[in-house]
Amino acid sequence: MHSVRTIRSRSLAAAAIASIGILGLAGCSTASEEPADETEQSAAPEPSESEESEAPAAEGQPAWANPVTEGGELISTIELDGGITVEVYQVGTTAATKTGQFVDPDTNEPIIDEGDEIVFVNYVVSNAGDPVDLGSSLVSVDARYDDWPYMQGMDSVVDDALFEEQGVNTDALADGAYVDPSVYTLGTGEQYSYGENFPYQADSPITFDVSVTPVDAEGELLHDDRIEAEGTGTIA
Repeated sequence: MHSVRTIRSRSLAAAAIASIGILGLAGCSTASEEPADETEQSAAPEPSESEESEAPAAEGQPAWANPVTEGGELISTIELDGGITVEVYQVGTTAATKTGQFVDPDTNEPIIDEGDEIVFVNYVVSNAGDPVDLGSSLVSVDARYDDWPYMQGMDSVVDDALFEEQGVNTDALADGAYVDPSVYTLGTGEQYSYGENFPYQADSPITFDVSVTPVDAEGELLHDDRIEAEGTGTIA
């Protein structure tokens, strides 16, 4: 799951640097007494394409996750047994660029229509406990206004451009990070973030139900180890 440079790559890089050093010494023994160009002396070899693509993840973040995004107003903090914490930030509001995913069962009209105001929240998930192996759902958060009238979860708009505009990740998993079996380790001191949107209701109390179901080495859910917690807040 974590990217690793091979011993062969390190050996080739070391050999290349050593060769450059030897050639530099040989050049000094035959050069004139005029000082060499300082820019040429201090120049370092450019990193190879493989070295750039295999750069380690930022400290405190799992290799499989998108960079953590920050910003907004903290409206709820949910702590789960075992050391996992979810901080919920209200980031901002904007107009829906398209209809949402659900319709009102009574009117058959979209719950979110194009042009309706929606609000973005950002979930920052951190682990202060022991490393935990998570499945594809990672740490699940279900947000609902206390007066939400529908049985299904809250409606949302799928538009990557809106997420980028609001500065939140559409998904916790980075591109190319999917693995099979789905086992994503959230280590001690690591965190990730992702956002979502739903209809904007000013001054509305909201509840966040958080659940974590760890997995085994084959990616099978360990339902007996499932943990849950609830947090509340208010959308301003």
